[in-house]
Parts: sequence; structure tokens; C-alpha cells
Amino acid sequence: MTKRIIAIWAEDKAGLIGADGSLPWHLPKELQHFKKTTMGQALLMGRVTFDGMNRRVLPGRDTLILTQKTDIKSQENLIVVHSVAEALEWFAKQNKSLFIVGGASVYKAFSEHYDALIKTTVDGRFTGDTYFPELDLSDFHQTSQIFYTKDDKNAYNFSVTVLEK
Repeated sequence: MTKRIIAIWAEDKAGLIGADGSLPWHLPKELQHFKKTTMGQALLMGRVTFDGMNRRVLPGRDTLILTQKTDIKSQENLIVVHSVAEALEWFAKQNKSLFIVGGASVYKAFSEHYDALIKTTVDGRFTGDTYFPELDLSDFHQTSQIFYTKDDKNAYNFSVTVLEK
């Protein structure tokens, strides 16, 4: 597999992606999709997103934190970077795909570098404070879309759409 830089996110019908640093919904099927898609690769997120995960590193993936702060230190499977350029330098030296996982300003900062986009759309409207940024999608085309129906563990229908450059 060729390594790529991929934005992956979930949003509601209004483009909402976050509430107080975390997801405004709980969809186990969507979390399983995220895990399966990103396993063995690298994740990059901003400090606020990392804080929203209680600074927990997800197993089986390298995690890059993009931050200007100095209170987070690199350790096993956790790499701290202070700029997009530093993250791209790290990416160039290894052979894993890099999944950009938020927040909004981080998605925007990498917008010129995406090879693919993986968007989950949750069939609902929620309350929150963070929306996915406007991106120029003119170079992308949809290659797949999978629909998931709500069940006893997943309170909302959702779809996963893949867009490739």
C-alpha cells in the first residue's frame, strides 16, 4: 500500500464534529470502522483533541500531537510536533499513512496535503462547538459510500464516504 495523508472525521448533518473536545455522539460501529481503517498507521491530532481523549494513545498506531505547548513529551508511540512542516518531515521518513483526526484547525492546516478523505455523516443534528472547516473538494471524487443503520447499540444511522484525489 502506498502511504498517504488522509483526513478522517465524523460530522452531523450540519458539519458539527465536536463538543467540548469530544464527539457529541457514541456510535460503536463507527468507532470500529475508525479502528479498522487506522490500525497499524499513524494518527495526527491537535492538543485539544488529544486532551479530549484524556491524553490516551490509541493502541496499534503511532500518534502525533501538533501543539505549540511544551507540556506534552514524546514517548513510545507518541510524537510531539510543533508545525505542519515538522509533521510532514516525520511522514516523509517512514512508511505509514498519516490520518489527520482533528480538530478543525488541524484539518484546515493540512488541507493542501490530503490524498484522500474519509467522512462519516451521522444522521442527526447535535449541539457542540466545533465544525469541520470548508475545504476545496474540486480535486476529489467519491469512490465508495457505505450506509449503516441504527440498532440497539448505535442510536443513529450513518454513512461513510471515501473521496480520493
